[in-house]
Amino acid sequence: MLPVYSRIFHPASFKKMTTRRKFLKTTVASVAASSAPQLLLAKKTPAKHPVIGEGEFKYECHHGWGRLPANHEWGGASHGVAVDAQGLIYITQHGKPGSVFVFEPNGKLVDSFAPEHMLDGRAFGHGIDIRKEGGKEYIYLAPNSPKLRQFAKYTTGGELVWHKEPPVESHKYDDPKARFNPTNTSFTPDGGFHLGDGYGSHYIHRYDKKGNYLTTFGGKGAEAGKFATPHGQWLDDRDGTPKLVVADRANARLQYVTLDGDHLSFLEGFLFPADIDIQGDIMLVPDLHARVTLLDKNNAVITQLGDDPAWREQVLAKGKGIVAMRTTPERWQPGKFVHPHDACFDKDGNIFVVEWVVGGRVTKLRKVS
Repeated sequence: MLPVYSRIFHPASFKKMTTRRKFLKTTVASVAASSAPQLLLAKKTPAKHPVIGEGEFKYECHHGWGRLPANHEWGGASHGVAVDAQGLIYITQHGKPGSVFVFEPNGKLVDSFAPEHMLDGRAFGHGIDIRKEGGKEYIYLAPNSPKLRQFAKYTTGGELVWHKEPPVESHKYDDPKARFNPTNTSFTPDGGFHLGDGYGSHYIHRYDKKGNYLTTFGGKGAEAGKFATPHGQWLDDRDGTPKLVVADRANARLQYVTLDGDHLSFLEGFLFPADIDIQGDIMLVPDLHARVTLLDKNNAVITQLGDDPAWREQVLAKGKGIVAMRTTPERWQPGKFVHPHDACFDKDGNIFVVEWVVGGRVTKLRKVS
């Protein structure tokens, strides 16, 4: 909207102008000269909090969410995110101290813990999920280092309950060279859980509610029932039948299997899916290749947040043998993602997205429709 110049150039202040025509000519010229630069600037300056999405799923982007005090660092990535029943946000990272940062909804850091998942002063936090058991919530945490080889359970206050080594009962790790580097957990209706060895040997292990080993399925491959980096998984019972949906990342797909690992179906159309969250009928899939997808109960795409092929080409371009965009934050664009590694809903339908980038950028997507 143009300024109301009659409030600035009042006729009384132009006593030397003898005709109305001269006054109008001068005023119009002033409006054109002063408004043009403003319009040009507005066109070039991106919105501070751009809105992305469609229809009932529009979100205001708040990049760089979460304030860290002195002596706290995100490091080279923020890897996992989960929200507890009180609304506290738990984020794993590669900084210090501890491998888990805990935030209030306003972005204030209130705790950090899990020093067991640090090596040489650096955290290796990765997958994180929260479940209520007997009226109390617990965190299941997978570190991102084959040297640690420890999958762990914590209280939300940061107290270690137990940690587990590779399941010897599976005999998948009898060879000392076999890798065990789990990435994420999901929970079964009977109180048990699945653990995906996404960065290790590509298996998924099933445990009962007491943490006892039950069975193993998967392994590396592209055929049905096999995985290439089962990076994350989730229990999907939106149609009334519980089943496991796996982010089969390097195969560029989601794969549905029974709780015992029998193949059910593939869901194609993904680029490099990293993890999964479900709230009500909506499934959320962060994709490491610069977008976040929302799907409805029938797994039809609702919207793909931040999706832009031209931008993605820049993101995936390599420099000196590495993906360079993740290390150059000055090139990041508002309303766009670089490498979404995990995402989850809060109780109000907002979405927190954490990224595999230097500085571990966290984005809060505030739901506006």
